[in-house]
Amino acid sequence: MDTTGRLTSERRAQAWQRLLALGAGEFAHVNGSLAAHLHGTEALLRRWGAREALCLAALYHAVYGTDGITGSLASLGARRRIAELIGGEAEGIVYLYGACARDQFHPRIGSPDEVRFADRYTGTEYPIDEARLRDFCELSVANELELAFGNGAFRAKHRASLRELFDRMAPHLSEPARTAYRRRLG
Repeated sequence: MDTTGRLTSERRAQAWQRLLALGAGEFAHVNGSLAAHLHGTEALLRRWGAREALCLAALYHAVYGTDGITGSLASLGARRRIAELIGGEAEGIVYLYGACARDQFHPRIGSPDEVRFADRYTGTEYPIDEARLRDFCELSVANELELAFGNGAFRAKHRASLRELFDRMAPHLSEPARTAYRRRLG
């Protein structure tokens, strides 16, 4: 293995151990533990060929909590420590994902207003550029598909709304993500 691959593997292993130390294995989630969900979301993005920063962000995407999860593994005061562990780019994606005020921002996706992000932590709105929107959409699809893969009831309940959201996200998604959601959600 080359030096880059070894460093990537070591960083990922350290990040995983830190997640477990934060309690991700005991944190209840839709299909079991939050740790299993985070690992599964990361694995999907790796299969889709996502870059390392997005994969590490997937591993940590709910560390600060999300609009769909009550509780968190770390406070926003830990952002610098998380960035040191997974890298600044990955931590920025994690923050964005956790900060999303879904009821305000999701309906904007696919419209001219999609460039205005709604941040639930600050209660503010601000511009989101195309690269960050792509990362947000790709991570969102991986997150929801990981839940749908392992839970038929979740899939049945949310299939139509997820398909509608993902269809609006499609221009921002990689081909593997588009193929995966279309295959899984019909």
